[in-house]
Amino acid sequence: MEEKNEIFEVKMKEKREMERLEKIGWGIFLVMLGAIWLFPDAVVPEGTFMFGVGIILLGLNFVKYAKGYRINGFTIFLGVVALIAGVFSLLGRPVDIFPLILILWGISIILGIGRKRRKRDL
Repeated sequence: MEEKNEIFEVKMKEKREMERLEKIGWGIFLVMLGAIWLFPDAVVPEGTFMFGVGIILLGLNFVKYAKGYRINGFTIFLGVVALIAGVFSLLGRPVDIFPLILILWGISIILGIGRKRRKRDL
C-alpha cells in the first residue's frame, strides 16, 4: 500500500511540474505577443511571431525531455513548422504554411516507418 502512495505522490509531483512548465510557456508567449504589438511594424521584422512561437514550443519540449518527462510530438511538429516559417520570413523569403506542413508530415511518416522497422528487427 505504501508503494502505491509513493507512486501517486511522484505522479502528482510530475503533474504539478508539467502545469508549472505550461504556465511558464504561456507567460513567455503573452510577454512576446505584447512586446511585438507594443512596437510598430517597422521595428519588428516580419516572422518574429512565428519564430518566437517555434522557439517556445520546442524549448518547452526540450525542458520536459531534459527532466525526463513525456514530450508532445504534436507540439514539436507545430514548433518546427513555426520555427521554419519564422526563419524563412525573417530572411525575407516567406513560405506558405500548408505546403510546409505537408512536407514535414511526409518526412515524419517516412522516418516513422524506419523507426518501427528497427524496433521490429530487435
